[in-house]
Amino acid sequence: MSTVAESADRYRIEPTVLQALRRPRLLTREVLAGLVVALALIPEAIAFSVVAGVDPRVGLFSSFVLSVVIAFTGGGPAMITAAAGAVALVIAPVSREYGADYLIVTIALAGVIQVVLAALGVARLMRFIPRSVMVGFVNALAILIFLSQVPQLVDVPWAVYVLVAAGLGILFVWPRITRAVPAPLIAIVLLTAAVVVFGLSAVPNVADQGELPRSLPGLLIPNVPLTGETLQIVAPYAFAAALVGLLESLMTAKLVDDITDTRSRKTREAWGLGVANLASAFFGGTGGCAMIGQTMINVKTSGGRTRISTFLAGVWVLILVVALGDIVGLIPMAALVAVMILVSVSTFDWHSIRPSTLRRMPLSETLVMLVTVVATVWTHNLAIGVVLGVLAAMVLFARRVAHFTTVSRTVDGDTARYRVDGELFFASSNDLTTQFEYAADPAHVVIDLSRTRVWDASTVAALDAIVTKYEQRGTTVELEGMSDASASFHGRLSGGLGSP
Repeated sequence: MSTVAESADRYRIEPTVLQALRRPRLLTREVLAGLVVALALIPEAIAFSVVAGVDPRVGLFSSFVLSVVIAFTGGGPAMITAAAGAVALVIAPVSREYGADYLIVTIALAGVIQVVLAALGVARLMRFIPRSVMVGFVNALAILIFLSQVPQLVDVPWAVYVLVAAGLGILFVWPRITRAVPAPLIAIVLLTAAVVVFGLSAVPNVADQGELPRSLPGLLIPNVPLTGETLQIVAPYAFAAALVGLLESLMTAKLVDDITDTRSRKTREAWGLGVANLASAFFGGTGGCAMIGQTMINVKTSGGRTRISTFLAGVWVLILVVALGDIVGLIPMAALVAVMILVSVSTFDWHSIRPSTLRRMPLSETLVMLVTVVATVWTHNLAIGVVLGVLAAMVLFARRVAHFTTVSRTVDGDTARYRVDGELFFASSNDLTTQFEYAADPAHVVIDLSRTRVWDASTVAALDAIVTKYEQRGTTVELEGMSDASASFHGRLSGGLGSP
């Protein structure tokens, strides 16, 4: 009988938590994947704390709480949720202008909003994100991951470049030797040992990024007045943080689904994120969402597949910064830069920019991808890029479909027959009235709508206008062939829309 691990490799069937706990090989993989993610999370959590205007310890504790809670409440396995840069950018003004207590209230309210939006079914909106936007999202993510490492490669000792090159070499070669131990972990250990052995004290390390905590987090009740004024201050930031966090988490879930051939529960992921942010707030933490780069490290680079790796990523963060902070502080940033560069390269959809692909792909699809990439990289905000990409896709789709609508005319004695082909909605029906020969037509006109469908009020208004124009000339008009749905919709609105 084949093992679960063999089945997972052969048929892409992902193991459950219980299966991983019963199989030492799978469990070892999950434990080590969580450790690698934690090592990569620490410097980013510190950096995002600085962006949010809070103490680095706040970001580290938030990452611990968010990862542990989402491991139980999230909608998909192996996703990593922690203090995130996109959320930090949104909430930074609250911390800067009103202080930490108002920031906690903002995060708590954002969590409540996410739970409410989940109950309202916001996760179902993911079906309206087209593939071209998803490809642009992935490519922009890869570019942002790479760009985020550039500051670590500017004005640094020459040894940093040697260490990064050595780290990339290890990351590419080690998987050919064995996959039992994740290559990123080997690279981090070996490069840290090299820095210590050769006394490369000038090389920047994790300790240089900020102070690591020495104690466990505790519950914290914010000292703010529970008034309408407080709500007025925090509500706009909370709503923005809730939307940004939800969008990034749901997009990450979709990306993980594609990589692992699984299907996550998006609604559960939405309310699970809200619960995790509430928990983070009451431990005095900042807000977060799915960390796409760390999720890729877990799923793609380290082979994490269950909630165990997610849970242990948070646990490892706490252990490493509280109990082993001095050792963690020695890790050279060059090692983490190498890991993130590999993540960037492996995340980018290189197939999407091949000349052969671009020649086959409709120009509109390529434009949507480019809009998503440019908007995301320009603003450094994945949520803005996705929203603009979806809007571009809607506009280009409406424009393309509008040109598929045609009107053909035949005359038989005293009857002119028009046949409408294609979908009728606002983009295609706005010029529908110009395609009829009112003066030249005989006394009876038939408009055949059997090969189209009436989708909106704009179309009903256009049909009413056509009928009115003919009646003013004494011509009778007959609409025939409408489907039951179109006839019902038309009958409900016809004559009641008035003049535009």
